[in-house]
Amino acid sequence: METSFSITTIKAIIGLGNPGKQYEKNRHNIGFCIVDALAHQYEGSWKEHDNAFISTIQLSINATPHPILLIKPQTYMNNSGKVIHLLQKKGIKPHEILVIHDELEKSFGLSQVRLGGSARGHNGLKSIISVIGEGFWRLRFGIGRPTDKADVPNYVLANFSKEEILNMPLALEKAINLIICQ
Repeated sequence: METSFSITTIKAIIGLGNPGKQYEKNRHNIGFCIVDALAHQYEGSWKEHDNAFISTIQLSINATPHPILLIKPQTYMNNSGKVIHLLQKKGIKPHEILVIHDELEKSFGLSQVRLGGSARGHNGLKSIISVIGEGFWRLRFGIGRPTDKADVPNYVLANFSKEEILNMPLALEKAINLIICQ
């Protein structure tokens, strides 16, 4: 298995978030925001299937079509692993999956792609790890950390600040480039 990320090995991208209008602009929903941006950029349309919204986008890599499933679990963050069976039915292996999630340890808008690792307290990742182990790719999108550690649940479920919203288009573009241009 390769240890350097390449979009050519990815068959599915799961954006983590919580379903429902009330969570739409929450920091915890950045995974949904990024897969929505990918679907928009590559003209994918969402269809509801088995507790998830799914879209297929078509990338062209060296003039070769490369389809990728985009997935937004509709099970709430703590049960995100329930969508993995959809990928297992299609024969998609853990190292062919990229999970996009919010990351407290990075400043807003900073992103990093890495293979494996622990959940680091992220319940959506814990749920996925409980199903397929740690051997999948993650895009960690920085949302910063609240000054009071006890306030983490309220912080991740709060809406993005006005400044973050202003900086969001560039941050999303950088995250997408990190995925697509590798």
